Amino acid sequence: MKDKAQRRKSIMALSPRVIIFSFSGIILAGTLLLILPFSSRTGAYTPFWDALFTATSATCVTGLVVYDTYQYFSPIGQGIILCLIQIGGLGLLTFTTFFNILVGKKLGLRGMQVASDAINADTFEGLQKLIQTVVAVALIVEAIGALMLCATFIPRYGREGVWISVFLAVSAFCNAGFDILGREGTFASLSHYNGNFTVMFTIMALIVIGGLGFVVWRDLLEYRRTRHLKLHTKVVLGMTAGLIIAGFFLFLLLEWNNPRTLGDMEFGNRLSAALFQSVTTRTAGFNSIDIAGMEDITKLGACLLMFIGAAPGSTAGGIKVTTLAVIIMTVIAVIRDKDDPMVLHRRVSKTVVFKAIAVMALSFMAVVVAFAVILFTSHLRGTGVSSIDALFESVSAFATVGLSAGVTGIASIPSKIALSLTMFIGRVGPVTFVLSLALRPSKNRKEVIPEGKIYL
Repeated sequence: MKDKAQRRKSIMALSPRVIIFSFSGIILAGTLLLILPFSSRTGAYTPFWDALFTATSATCVTGLVVYDTYQYFSPIGQGIILCLIQIGGLGLLTFTTFFNILVGKKLGLRGMQVASDAINADTFEGLQKLIQTVVAVALIVEAIGALMLCATFIPRYGREGVWISVFLAVSAFCNAGFDILGREGTFASLSHYNGNFTVMFTIMALIVIGGLGFVVWRDLLEYRRTRHLKLHTKVVLGMTAGLIIAGFFLFLLLEWNNPRTLGDMEFGNRLSAALFQSVTTRTAGFNSIDIAGMEDITKLGACLLMFIGAAPGSTAGGIKVTTLAVIIMTVIAVIRDKDDPMVLHRRVSKTVVFKAIAVMALSFMAVVVAFAVILFTSHLRGTGVSSIDALFESVSAFATVGLSAGVTGIASIPSKIALSLTMFIGRVGPVTFVLSLALRPSKNRKEVIPEGKIYL
């Protein structure tokens, strides 16, 4: 029994490395494919650092780009990017496990542990069914979204509208922010569709569903049978709704009279654009307004929304809404002189609190390092990147959002490397990334250690 427990601990320690290597392998393969001439419209080789940055951004479902995806990449290159988005959004390990289940291959303890870590499942019970649900829901929702978008893009672009609809549906569901609408203007994204409610609300729905997380999907699908929602689901739904509403008013009030963003729009378009930016800022990276033209105070508020992100086990990034909820309730518990934080009348264990604090601290460090590299290299090159824009780009990279204030397009190679690493850490998770660097798993020996006092 002891040997079995020890073996499971060893597998759990190995799991972060497997996740890291799976994402690294996909990024490397994507980089090599995007370098080759058939991936670019001109038939030229793509510079290594630009190909690496694009592959990292696609696999980590971020959306920061060096080139306009439509104008630079050929249909083959666009297809490679879309495959990287789909695999990165759900995770290579999720797909691998799904196909193993499909052919009837049994999952061992190691396979079960890695698969559960990949989708943030807290138990092995019903894991195979959950994996099947994840892939099935993803493909069905993406297909429905693509059909909805076809109503707009087929009349406008003919048969090519099907490809545009599929690309946008997958990118939106995976919270990637990539688009192939560069035919309407360089880096245009969805800026020409503020008055098209079919496109805007379809994209928003895909973003929100993708950002809820796999565990929440299953809980909602089983609600008719169980008539009960888990605490995790209630927190995710409540925080998601609250942040969307808060973001809506943030953009609406701060950008209402800004002629570079909402100022020149009709009343209805202002409302839809503000709502769209609230949804996409937290997770996805599409834009319907000029991000660089936003007021500095709005950019700062957007940084906060991006840093929080969406739900764990989803296609989105950030520190996650549940982490924020735990930290808020921990602060409230301290203020009220309580021993344990409470969330919806349920006690939160200290292990969860410690992990939430670790996630927050490591995430902050990743953003600060990227911010410092961008600002320092910009100063050396004299490109004049402002502090708020450098911060915005760094948070966007870490939270795998992909909104850009124009920094990525002029970034130096060191800045691109820093942003690429930040995107990678943001996608796999800062704690997973740090654990993967451990030389060997902890033996977890019980030792009697004297308590020390530190005054706060």
